[in-house]
Amino acid sequence: MFDCYQRTINYLRVSVTDRCNFRCMYCMPSQGVQLLDHSDILSYEEFIRLLEVFSRQGIQKIRLTGGEPLVRKGLTDFIRNIAAIEAINDISLTTNGCLLAPMAEQLKNAGLNRVNISLDTVDAKKFRRITRGGDVADTLRGVAAALEVGLTPVKLNTVLTELLTMADLEYFVDLVQRHPVNVRFIEYMPIGECRVGAGPSVEEVKTMLEQLGHGLLTPVSAPTGNGPARYYQLPGAKGTLGFVTPISEHFCSQCNRVRLTADGKLKPCLLSDQEIDLKAALRSGASEERLVELFQQTVAAKPEGHSLTPQQGKSEVRRRMSQIGG
Repeated sequence: MFDCYQRTINYLRVSVTDRCNFRCMYCMPSQGVQLLDHSDILSYEEFIRLLEVFSRQGIQKIRLTGGEPLVRKGLTDFIRNIAAIEAINDISLTTNGCLLAPMAEQLKNAGLNRVNISLDTVDAKKFRRITRGGDVADTLRGVAAALEVGLTPVKLNTVLTELLTMADLEYFVDLVQRHPVNVRFIEYMPIGECRVGAGPSVEEVKTMLEQLGHGLLTPVSAPTGNGPARYYQLPGAKGTLGFVTPISEHFCSQCNRVRLTADGKLKPCLLSDQEIDLKAALRSGASEERLVELFQQTVAAKPEGHSLTPQQGKSEVRRRMSQIGG
């Protein structure tokens, strides 16, 4: 499947829930958001039907997101059913990690290939502040469990906020020196509440990392997949340091994904309000041909790129990040 700009579309991000056990300052207000009624969220059976249809249109990679996907019951069986779809060859999960440790092995056995774990700081007080109550120890146990059971490569997503310190960078450098972990620093995106300030730029972080005295950053190829991060390695390190620049250096020309929200809306772009309602089609008895038509409409509507810049300020996208699947 190609879009209008000849980009191959083979990757679907699936938000299985809008619920989350954190209230991250850049994602949602302290009181949370207006949650969907359970009847408005797609059932696992509805998700599987869509994935089967889309896999016959070229979708090969699935990433499960939320909210926090691990708060939804039955996720392990859902992953097992996704893994049974012949054309799907990669299943990954984005999580805050706090529930991961006791679930990691069963998720791996069900067919989950790898995880991305959000970790913006390792300082316990700052972590509690940015997540509004989270315990960094739980997330670190999740990281350790993912490594132990082989949910690799384990990727850590670190949003560059004002709370990032040199101590955090020292921790991440030590981690990639000892373990095959990919730490990815992600530019702060002004979507949602924006109750925490943007942190250092990517170039500033590169300089700070080299100031730690472990050598120069050397560009390397991506450890897996064809995602937007640009990766670097320090001398002798087992892991890598990556940088994701959705604002300062758009990577829209390489985008291979569409997004399915928990309430069944198919989105061609994270930074767009365009949506096509698949839930209504499913629940009115749509044929596979009709679902394919709606999928193709979404792909055809995929914009060449987004227009958000560092100078523009807050995005006008109506949904918050937790409601899209990030």
